Amino acid sequence: MDSTDPTGPPPARVELTHAAAELLRRLRAEHGPLMFHQSGGCCDGSAPMCFPAGEFRTGDSDVLLAELNVEGCREPVPFWISRSQFAVWSHTRLIVDVVPGRGGGFSLEAPEGVRFLIRSRLVGT
Repeated sequence: MDSTDPTGPPPARVELTHAAAELLRRLRAEHGPLMFHQSGGCCDGSAPMCFPAGEFRTGDSDVLLAELNVEGCREPVPFWISRSQFAVWSHTRLIVDVVPGRGGGFSLEAPEGVRFLIRSRLVGT
């Protein structure tokens, strides 16, 4: 089925660039199972934070947007987003990328000299 078929599967809400997947494999090898949380509090909401799985407490104010299957990781990487951010980004596909620079101080990639960054595309494009 092609992506314009309304009976087909919905488009992926979150995807990874090759660079993001590679960084996740390295972080998984060092820290064990991982998770993402995307809030609106940092960098206009464009910097998802990566934590060891379960280290960031999610609740009713968060939405599980995707379970990312990363080759080389034994388990999916859950991608959580705050409900308020979900409302803002609800019509977009989020693309997790990696760029040079320091991200959030608590995000696992910070010591690597890079940071995760969200790029977006309207759903259906």
